[in-house]
Amino acid sequence: MTHANGKYADFEGLREKAVALRREGLSRRQIRDRLHVDNNDILHRLLEGEPAPEWTKRPRARDDLRAKARELRLQGMTYDQIQVELGCSKSSISLWVRDLPKPERSRSAIEQARLAGRMRWDHELAVRDTERQQTKSTAKAEIGDLTDRELLLVGAGLYWAEGTKDKPYDRRENLTFVNSDPGMIETYLAWLALVGVTRDRIRFRVMIHRTADVAAAERYWAELVGVDASALQRTTLKKHNPRTARKNTGESYHGCLVIRVSQGAELYRRVEGWWCGIVEQAQLHLR
Repeated sequence: MTHANGKYADFEGLREKAVALRREGLSRRQIRDRLHVDNNDILHRLLEGEPAPEWTKRPRARDDLRAKARELRLQGMTYDQIQVELGCSKSSISLWVRDLPKPERSRSAIEQARLAGRMRWDHELAVRDTERQQTKSTAKAEIGDLTDRELLLVGAGLYWAEGTKDKPYDRRENLTFVNSDPGMIETYLAWLALVGVTRDRIRFRVMIHRTADVAAAERYWAELVGVDASALQRTTLKKHNPRTARKNTGESYHGCLVIRVSQGAELYRRVEGWWCGIVEQAQLHLR
């Protein structure tokens, strides 16, 4: 074979060199640069019949993705649905499945668009939830071990936010704490133990809507705080206003637990003092 300028006159010799380089594992580009073959048609003829080395082939994962896309297309999925399922671009999907028959439209174009939109939104919600859980997990790890002093401060702030407080018009120097969050209850009980309150001084009472499962709520709180349900004081039943729609319903609703400390006047005064000290120190950070 010859070329106008004689560059490829010795085609067979050039082919031997190209084949040898190919078998050494060189790519087409490397062979082209090595032999100075700038004509793609000539290069193709030189390497005809010689398979490409494994390292130049597409990754196996890409082949698996293509196979999955074709499988989903044969199941009747649209490009949008396949994109949500596999996370690849529509252009790639189109290239992979363009020889397959289009799925029959069982829904209108508007319904298809709505379905695709819902699938994308569900995917977005899943991504957001993953990010949300990761943030919470990272923040949780930042806490580390809780010292007695840290628990003392946490408990004082916890009580001052959620506990009953003494008022000039209503003298209440006692400790009564009400909450529906089991984590808050457990933290508060750990704090009471830290400040020297023994369990025989603690009284528990459930407060819940009368339309809820009262017995189940009593069992739930008794198990949480480690007492028998019979040890709970008489449950307070709240009346439901029929003009309002309650959202705190279902099996996850257990009402609130009321925790009262007997002979708690002195401890209440200490709590108020601790809180005042926390406020004064916080004010220094504002200056």
